[in-house]
Amino acid sequence: MQNQQKYNINLGVKFEHLKKIDIPTIVGENKEKWFNQTLTRVNESVVRIGIVEGEFHWHKHENDDEFFFVLDGQLLIDLEDQTIELNPSQGVTISKGVMHRPRAPKKTVMLMFETSSIEPTGD
Repeated sequence: MQNQQKYNINLGVKFEHLKKIDIPTIVGENKEKWFNQTLTRVNESVVRIGIVEGEFHWHKHENDDEFFFVLDGQLLIDLEDQTIELNPSQGVTISKGVMHRPRAPKKTVMLMFETSSIEPTGD
């Protein structure tokens, strides 16, 4: 996919169980426009942090639901027939098979909960 070069997506688990995860430190150390890091594994799922600004490409996940939760900033998730606006302390689950495009008009920090086998850039 042509746009993938601008995304910094890290699938390796950064924090094992019982290790403290400090979101402000992670955000402060990040210099990327579109950064995604797997923080920890919870059973067969993972928790990822996204620090994003700009837009991702249109994609879908045929076999996996995806949950987005905004900590800071604003995330817009375009669907084929609407746009969902998420502000701090708001979240939404995107059902498997639904075409979507996340975008952030300003620097946004979010958590994502999804299966560990999901391909973040889509199927």
